[in-house]
Amino acid sequence: MHLLNLGILAHVDAGKTSLTERLLHSAGVIDEIGRVDDGNTRTDTLALERQRGITIKSAVVSFPLDGVTVNLIDTPGHPDFIAEVERVLGVLDGVVLVISAVEGVQAQTRVLMRTLQRLRIPTLLFVNKIDRSGARHEAVLREISARLTPAIVPMGAATGLGTRAARFVPGPGPAGALDVLTGHDDALLSAYVENTVTDELLHRSLAAQTREALVHPVYFGSAATGAGVEALLSGIETLLPVADGDADGPLSATVFKVDRGPAGEKVAYARMFSGTLRTRDRIPFGTDGAEGRITGISVFGDGTDIREESVAAGRIARLTGLGDIRIGDAIGEPRTAYEHFFAPPTLETVVVPGPDVDRGALHLALTQLAEQDPLIGLRRDERRKETSVSLYGEVQKEVIQATLDEEYGLDVTFRETTPLCVERLVGTGQAVEFNKKDPNPFLATVGLRVEPAPVGSGVGFRLEVELGSMPYAFFKAVEDTVRETLDQGLHGWQVTDCVVTMTHSGYSPRQSHAHQGFDKSMSSTGADFRGVTPLVLLEALRRAGTRVHEPMHRFRVEAPADTLGALLPVLARLAAVPETTRNRDDLCVLEGTVPAARVHALQQVLPGLTRGEGELESSFAHYAPVTHGTIPERPRTDHNPLNRKEYLLNVTRRVGG
Repeated sequence: MHLLNLGILAHVDAGKTSLTERLLHSAGVIDEIGRVDDGNTRTDTLALERQRGITIKSAVVSFPLDGVTVNLIDTPGHPDFIAEVERVLGVLDGVVLVISAVEGVQAQTRVLMRTLQRLRIPTLLFVNKIDRSGARHEAVLREISARLTPAIVPMGAATGLGTRAARFVPGPGPAGALDVLTGHDDALLSAYVENTVTDELLHRSLAAQTREALVHPVYFGSAATGAGVEALLSGIETLLPVADGDADGPLSATVFKVDRGPAGEKVAYARMFSGTLRTRDRIPFGTDGAEGRITGISVFGDGTDIREESVAAGRIARLTGLGDIRIGDAIGEPRTAYEHFFAPPTLETVVVPGPDVDRGALHLALTQLAEQDPLIGLRRDERRKETSVSLYGEVQKEVIQATLDEEYGLDVTFRETTPLCVERLVGTGQAVEFNKKDPNPFLATVGLRVEPAPVGSGVGFRLEVELGSMPYAFFKAVEDTVRETLDQGLHGWQVTDCVVTMTHSGYSPRQSHAHQGFDKSMSSTGADFRGVTPLVLLEALRRAGTRVHEPMHRFRVEAPADTLGALLPVLARLAAVPETTRNRDDLCVLEGTVPAARVHALQQVLPGLTRGEGELESSFAHYAPVTHGTIPERPRTDHNPLNRKEYLLNVTRRVGG
């Protein structure tokens, strides 16, 4: 039987989880449809998801169609949990993007569609809620064409809009979209010119172009009443591509989710792209050469997971036994480098434990949460005994707080959310410390030069000394320490987009006394190079100078034209810079940039300024120099190489007096 790994994506509250329930019911997997409001849906299994009525973690459930077994992956719609969506995209064969017939195309819909198009993932559009008051048909199609993509093929029309009797009537489908289809199909264009177009030719062209993500069929319906769902199921079966992969080929899989079982053991969700995996197989995974033995395999079928002895290419499996597995790890041969499709978190907050909370237990709980969501970056400050977490938004902070309370029994609060800045070099700087010369207490010579590099290039490390001038392990110690030290620049933020060149090197060869072992007091070790490198690098940074850059979002506000006068002064107070303003009917559309730290405030004030009609879309754009207020400083968590005396007292035992 063919397999299809299908994602359900949407803006929050478009009805994505309700559609998942309806699809499972229509396929005969469940007898009764769960409701988000009642907290009894199949895929929202977390207590917090049921309480809040939103999807927080992706979930997998399987159902059969006539000739295809569908692994359905329900994903979060709230932008604060975009990282959960990101990990799923790399394992999908196709997507159903859900749009509300009432609200139409929303901010997150546009973000998702842009990404799906960039990745060329075949996508069907399902316009949900045609039974709701205010539901629209032609207007939503125009919105989709104008704001998502003009390459759409309406597969029918909705009737009885806004009533429980609303229905989806299939047709004319491809016959009404010749202009769209002939744009990518020369054979169809020739048949059209020769007046020999047939329904079979149209449907064959539609299926081929949908599978190549060139066009997007559009269905209307209602997850609540079931209208249009049978037509959507038919489209899923006949228009989307099935999973491919050679079961006899080399083992290759990707982990897109990590959970914990009842006994606390790690459970990895992996998409098999090639080969066959069996229980008790010993397999390589990750990028650091780790190995593990598979102790259990479960696959998805008929709405549940089933224990199996093996899993082959094309399927999704739950794997146990890989204790050090992480999200994004490749199992066996890497298929492609794991890449980020969405911007990283741009906010940060410090977790404040309650009066009776054990800090060790809190750190362990946060570490486990970060395993399940690698974009929850943890930053441990041992001196202050504090842990910071990176965030996409305030809702994510509330969810972390509730999860720690309900799953771990830990009562925490948070400090004010702050932007996650970076530092970039202003100029070029260099410094050197010589072996056996005061004031260097380390048996190592290290010279470094730092220079700015193009934005987005990250950190480069180069050698200007002979590789054979000292043991390779010492060069490796310097490079690793450079990259680690750049996590905290002159103001405490990560230094990026620079090149670090090693200009000087030297060491003391291995020394030993007669009939005695290795003498560390006379011979260089890796610890010497790891110890001196931060001092040299921070001095080079000090001479070059760094500037703090804050994350900026590109925003798009759509609001009634008569509210523009009230909106502009507030945007100015929030340091937002409108760059373009245009009118569309009785609406005004403003686009520009705003500091990431002010996006939440803009979200809060927008409804009051626009009579509840304003719509905000924002996404990370770039980092820009901080130009307002004081330069933000981030407390250091290292031994502070900016203070030489303090650093040496903490790091080395060779300091005398």
